[in-house]
Amino acid sequence: MGFSSSSSISVLLISSLLLGSYYCSVSEAQTTPPLVKGLSWTYYKSSCPDLESIVRKQLKKVFKNDIGQAAGLLRLHFHDCFVQGCDGSVLLDGSASGPSEKDAPPNLSLRAEAFEIINDLRSRVHKECGQVVSCSDITALAARDSVFLSGGPDYNVPLGRRDGLSFATRNETLANLPAPSSNATTILNSLATKNLDATDVVALSGGHTIGISHCTSFTERLYPTQDSSMDKTFAKNLKVICPVLNSTNTTVLDLRSPDLFDNKYYVDLMNRQGLFTSDQDLYTDKRTRSIVTSFAVNQTLFFEKFVLSMIKMSQLSVLTGTQGEIRANCSVKNSASVDLWSVVDEEEESKAVF
Repeated sequence: MGFSSSSSISVLLISSLLLGSYYCSVSEAQTTPPLVKGLSWTYYKSSCPDLESIVRKQLKKVFKNDIGQAAGLLRLHFHDCFVQGCDGSVLLDGSASGPSEKDAPPNLSLRAEAFEIINDLRSRVHKECGQVVSCSDITALAARDSVFLSGGPDYNVPLGRRDGLSFATRNETLANLPAPSSNATTILNSLATKNLDATDVVALSGGHTIGISHCTSFTERLYPTQDSSMDKTFAKNLKVICPVLNSTNTTVLDLRSPDLFDNKYYVDLMNRQGLFTSDQDLYTDKRTRSIVTSFAVNQTLFFEKFVLSMIKMSQLSVLTGTQGEIRANCSVKNSASVDLWSVVDEEEESKAVF
């Protein structure tokens, strides 16, 4: 798009000298978050031992044709977990009782292909193992593989989620998914209600290192008055892509490496080239600025923190044991006549230690 990155080199050189002090703000001991009761690192070891290889093998094919789908699957997992917990509720179609979560304004931009990919993965898994793996677990695995197959870290995903029997209302969805126009205070407060701290907020925001956005998510920063926190050259180029306030065009979230999961998103923020207010304000706000800088100059640190935050997020309000169900179709809940069975017995579950 013609964006200049000359300033990024000087910014990073200066910032790297300050890495020691910045690093201290986010360098607590690397400990894996505790598992929610009912989840396990080896949940499907007996019932579906090839689960993860089935998912990864298929996603490799999907991403070879269109790497953009990786961002769509990662975002789907975020939107599922932040609203009503990681229960696959965002996958449900609407019903006579009302519109579904996916029909709420924040979810209208979720990729239709992402829903199709999850259902296709569910079909492949159930064909191999029977109806024992939940759609919510498949969504969590797909998000992990989207990160890894885009160049990001590989990590273990705790499994054993059950699928929810209902979806959240429009108002609940709106209340739990901060808008791109939100400032750091709004986002920090929102995620604090889910026991996610400032480091989690900045790390999870790093998911914007891949993917695209519609112009309508950020053009209020361009028109009628340009946001003063936005780099002028960056804004000039965005106005070419989005010439009017309600433009239907799209652009990349990370201008430096839009299809690669890396730490360049944070370099963008340091150069005032964050696309959303919710992105750029993480560098403007003194509570999160040092964390952004730490990740910008240390990709390994970002990857470590991202993994920990993803594991925490993926366990939000999960359903386990006899709660919920295992859907035969990710888009609709099972009929009352469907008889489901538990994936693991008590003996196997008790052996999960990590």
